[in-house]
Formats: sequence, structure tokens, C-alpha cells
Amino acid sequence: MAKFEQSITGEFEDVLRHLENDISNSGVSMNLEDESNYSYGDTKIVVRVYDKYFMRNGNRASLSLTIVGHGMDIFISAIGAGGGQGVIFNFSLGAEYDMVDIVKESIKRIK
Repeated sequence: MAKFEQSITGEFEDVLRHLENDISNSGVSMNLEDESNYSYGDTKIVVRVYDKYFMRNGNRASLSLTIVGHGMDIFISAIGAGGGQGVIFNFSLGAEYDMVDIVKESIKRIK
């Protein structure tokens, strides 16, 4: 499992759109599996779950993206999972880290 979390300042909808575009455009096998949107007063929360097939090792990895915004303060959490092979020995070839790196690089371009 790979994890990346970052707090930034910006417009919630712009950050969400930027991340969604970068993730969706990161590869033809990247799929948005499901999403959730919630607002409570000035607080917005979105969750996106992506799935991607990695041909190099013949497995799938998932990316769970959570974005919480309150005013101009935004918290982003990206968790990559899967990407391993085997039942007993969950040997990872790094696919989950690749998924999280998409978010890291996208946030760098936002700043």
C-alpha cells in the first residue's frame, strides 16, 4: 500500500477538476470505478476510486482519492492499493506507488 497526503490552498472545484483530468489522462486502462460527493455547510468532501491495469506485471491496482475542502483550505489523501502478486506472499511490483505518484505530480503542477 502507498499513501500520500497534502494540504494546499486553492479553489476546491479547480483542484478537483485538475486532479480528475490528470488521473483520467494517465493511461488508457485507468478507470473511474465510483465516486461520492458530500457537502455540509462550507465543507465539501469528494471520494474517487480508480482502477488501472498494469500490463508489465499483469495485475490491477486501485487509487482511492479523498479531497476535503473548507473555504480555500484543501486536504488531499491518495491511497494506492493492490498491485501485488501472490496469495501468501503479497509481492508488490510498485503499481500502487505509481498510482499515488500520479496525484503527487498533479499537485506539484497545481502549486
